[in-house]
Amino acid sequence: MSDVQTQPRDLSHETAAIQALVAWLSDAWNRGDAKAFSARFAADGSFTNVLGIVAYGREIFELRHAEIFSAIYKGSVLQQSIGKLRFIRPDVAVVDVDAAVSGYRRLPPGVQAGSDGVLRAKLQLVLTREDDGWWISAYHNVDVKPLPPRP
Repeated sequence: MSDVQTQPRDLSHETAAIQALVAWLSDAWNRGDAKAFSARFAADGSFTNVLGIVAYGREIFELRHAEIFSAIYKGSVLQQSIGKLRFIRPDVAVVDVDAAVSGYRRLPPGVQAGSDGVLRAKLQLVLTREDDGWWISAYHNVDVKPLPPRP
C-alpha cells in the first residue's frame, strides 16, 4: 500500500471546452447552419431525435438538421444550458442539457410546447475527448411533456 494519495484531476479546462461546445451548437442552430451544427458530431455518432427516430453518422445528422433548419425550425431560436456535467473518465463526459426552442414554424406531431409556446427539451450528450477536442458520440433528444394529472 502506498502513502501517495491520488488527487482529483482538475477538469476545469475540459468543463470550459464543453461549455463552449454547447454554446457553439446553440449559435449554429440560431444561424440555421447544419454544417456547423454537425461539425463536432462523430463520424459514427448516434442520434436520437425528439420523435425517437435513431440514426447513425455525421452525414445523416447534418442532413436531418439541414432539413429542419429550412422548414419547421427555420428562424427558430435555441437556448441551451448545462443542467449536469459528469466526467465518466477525463476523456468521456455525459452532459445533460436543458434546451428551449422558440420562434419555430410548427412542431412535429406528438411534440408539445409549453403554455408559453416554448418547446422545452432534455438533451443528453455523450462526449469523447480526442486530440483535437471534444466530439459528440451520442446525441439523445426528448421533448419535456407535462406530468399527467394524479388520479
